[in-house]
Amino acid sequence: MTDRLASKDAFAQFRSAAADRWQRMWDGDQLVVSVQVDSSSVAKGALRVLAACREATAGTNAIVREVSGNGAMWMEPAVEVKRPGEPPIVYGWIAAEDVPALLAGQLRDRAVGVRGTEAFAGIPPLHEHSFFKHQLRIVMEDFGVIEPGSIEDAIARGAYSSLAKVLFDMTPEEAIAEVTAANLRGRGGAGFPAGIKWESGRKARNQPKFVVVNSHEGEPNVYKDRRIHEGDPHKILEGMLISSAACGAERAYNYIGGEYPLAIKRFRKAVADAERLGLIGENILGSGKSVEVRVRTGGGAYICGEGSALMYSVMGVRGQPRTKPPRSVEEGLWRRPTILNNTETLANVPAIINKGGEWFSQIGTSNSAGTKMMTVQGPLKHVGLVETRMGITMHTLIDEVWGGMRDGHIFRGVQTGGVSAGPITEDQLGYAVDFDSMTEIGGMLGSGGFVVFDQHVCPVDFARYLTAFNRVESCSKCVPCHRGNPALVEILDRIRLGGGAVEDLSLMERTSKHIIDLSLCGLGQVAPMPLLGMMKSYPQDFLDHIENHVCAAGSCPISATRVLAAAAD
Repeated sequence: MTDRLASKDAFAQFRSAAADRWQRMWDGDQLVVSVQVDSSSVAKGALRVLAACREATAGTNAIVREVSGNGAMWMEPAVEVKRPGEPPIVYGWIAAEDVPALLAGQLRDRAVGVRGTEAFAGIPPLHEHSFFKHQLRIVMEDFGVIEPGSIEDAIARGAYSSLAKVLFDMTPEEAIAEVTAANLRGRGGAGFPAGIKWESGRKARNQPKFVVVNSHEGEPNVYKDRRIHEGDPHKILEGMLISSAACGAERAYNYIGGEYPLAIKRFRKAVADAERLGLIGENILGSGKSVEVRVRTGGGAYICGEGSALMYSVMGVRGQPRTKPPRSVEEGLWRRPTILNNTETLANVPAIINKGGEWFSQIGTSNSAGTKMMTVQGPLKHVGLVETRMGITMHTLIDEVWGGMRDGHIFRGVQTGGVSAGPITEDQLGYAVDFDSMTEIGGMLGSGGFVVFDQHVCPVDFARYLTAFNRVESCSKCVPCHRGNPALVEILDRIRLGGGAVEDLSLMERTSKHIIDLSLCGLGQVAPMPLLGMMKSYPQDFLDHIENHVCAAGSCPISATRVLAAAAD
């Protein structure tokens, strides 16, 4: 049990000892086996692989570690093996029964790459693989490297050094100035500058103040924040503590989706360990600053990802949005100033404090600085989580990073912005992926979740799915969203079943306009956008359903109706 660190010097000594231990582990003569365990790899047997590794090395001096995945879901379960005199080598597609052969060095054909700068024994560096070579990892720097459950690993790699810098070497104003200079915009989708939000929160006069992290992902195929919790929860926690110290808050909340059990477990462990060391609580490291951290879990309501609804949920009441103003930096939790940021936003803060806002602002584009974590779903060869510079093109992401379409699948489009924007088609893949570039064609960066679909996906059916999601997730507080979205689903079902009319197209457009213009919160204001985008990008598919009673993809009920009718004839 490590004693509570009571000073800056005590933390520096602890960090030095942790770094020495870390270096000895990698320079030593023992076998180091790191099994990548996260929410997706667990479903593929990663825990069985971990148990097999521990069993196979029992009674030896080998070190078996439980790390997170490195984002490459396409090769899970993955295991990194560091043998004496060799660099760490990452192997993919490992099952529990493969472990003896893996540890004996017999599975070189499954070696994906070396975690290092040089090739070894014909195995190229991992960063040369198409999935990794376009990435610049700031938030994901230690994914698959540290044990998420080890605060000693995190500190050995530099965690909480930025917090110490803010506590002892910078004024709150200087810390906020670095975040402002970085042009760090919110990574939850809105893209609001974090520095402006922090400055407003610091200037707010009412006390107490609160910091809140929005870790409530509820959209289909958005899981980046879940993976930060699973891969490096200390980056989130350090960002929360820095924000609290800079803005004058003494309590911080992390609101995590309740469907993320592993993320919740690992973050709570990080909080407990940080409290044990004195990085959370009264008089942190003897600085005179005090911050308490609390975890709140959501019940699965997508609307609770909206800022004001989230805060109501944290307070224990029904999560429904409210009108603005006042903004949360004026009246948030318990009507007190509250600084609310997305998980990925705060996870960037330690690097910004450490390396400077100017450094961060030079990455990406002039209006979208830094990197962006992005997730994808669809028939691609290399599905997974990536972190690339802002401004990368969708073409590069799909064809190089994610490996292109799998055999037998023809690209049709990519749904952008989760459930909040329209698709982009093949002739639009040259647009930059940032906060602004895709909006002119109806797309949106949003949280960075994309769905690539092929010739087997019907745009009408896909539009119905996205609209139905917003129908179910509406909080029912305002009539335009509560009644408008079910009306859109009803019309789409009529079209899918073969009873649609050409007039339904203009009816959906008018209904969508009313929902967008009159809804109270951001959910309703963007709910019809995927439908409008599908209608704009694939007008012939809608007309084929209405006029010819044909679904080219064969996925709508209209196809089965035609088959039954033909059989009857």
